[in-house]
Amino acid sequence: MKLYRFGRLVCRIFFKTFFRVEVSGREHIPDKGAVILCSNHISTLDPPLVGTPLNRMVHFMAKAELFKIPVFGPMISNLGAFPVKRGGVSKESIRHALQMLGEGGVLGIFPEGSRGGGMGKKGAASLALRSGATVVPVAIIGTYKLFGKMKIVYGQPLDLSPMRESSSSESLEQATEHIMASIKQLREANS
Repeated sequence: MKLYRFGRLVCRIFFKTFFRVEVSGREHIPDKGAVILCSNHISTLDPPLVGTPLNRMVHFMAKAELFKIPVFGPMISNLGAFPVKRGGVSKESIRHALQMLGEGGVLGIFPEGSRGGGMGKKGAASLALRSGATVVPVAIIGTYKLFGKMKIVYGQPLDLSPMRESSSSESLEQATEHIMASIKQLREANS
């Protein structure tokens, strides 16, 4: 946890200095209990940008290949990241995420799956519905232009309770659409 706190401090200084990051909506993040942060994805810098403004540790799924890189792999693992296999269902990653949420942790997810946008994948909604975690949409606004201006906006928690009552694939689809629409609305309202 000490490494995470130190890394968070370094990242806060880095983002404030080089990207003039403005943060709003931190009050929407519960102080305790399971939370899933669902954000748009534009850069490899997104995980620390989404996580470092908060006082809670945020865990991210990261592609398994990153954990094979010497020094970098062990470092991101110590900072709370855990591997996910791309291109298929990673049961071990899902189990790990559900366990972490069951213990009241915070999970950061990019429902688009990869950088550059696109349709939302159902993993974030599935984890939210299965865990009962609070879902908070997050918008990253800007282009990571050096000394430019970036914004990160944490939205109000989403009400997925109507979708939790049914375990159908239609409910999963509705939850995914609701999450993606909320992220889009946040981006448009704050651009």
